[in-house]
Amino acid sequence: MSMRIYSTLSALLLITACGMPDNEFLAEAEEDAAEQAADDGRIECAINGDSDFSNGCLSERLAGENGVTLIVRHPDGGFRRFNILTDGRGLEAADGSEKAKIEIVEENKILVSVGSDKYIMPARKKTSATAHAAGQVDGPAPQAGN
Repeated sequence: MSMRIYSTLSALLLITACGMPDNEFLAEAEEDAAEQAADDGRIECAINGDSDFSNGCLSERLAGENGVTLIVRHPDGGFRRFNILTDGRGLEAADGSEKAKIEIVEENKILVSVGSDKYIMPARKKTSATAHAAGQVDGPAPQAGN
């Protein structure tokens, strides 16, 4: 946990040292760091067809040129990668032939199923204000998943 916070804070210091910071980027980085610190990156998961969920999976977000990738690491050393989508659909499997299926299980949680693996993850509903900020128009919400 402290390494992730340290990495985020180091990135913030480097950005501010190079000139005028992008306030939107800084606010997002601070929010992400606070969220990761609050839950230590742990999510509930049931791996390899197990029906019992445990708090044994670790999640990590990586920002890149093509958006944000969520990596979920399994207790057995395996992992899954997801692309975080900005169009209100949530996320999709980043690789492999199996598609992610998403169900809302609580107000701020989703169940993501890929093959025989299942994850319960925190989620935020996209509001009309964030949709307009992203340049999207009103209309029916797209289906969750791929």
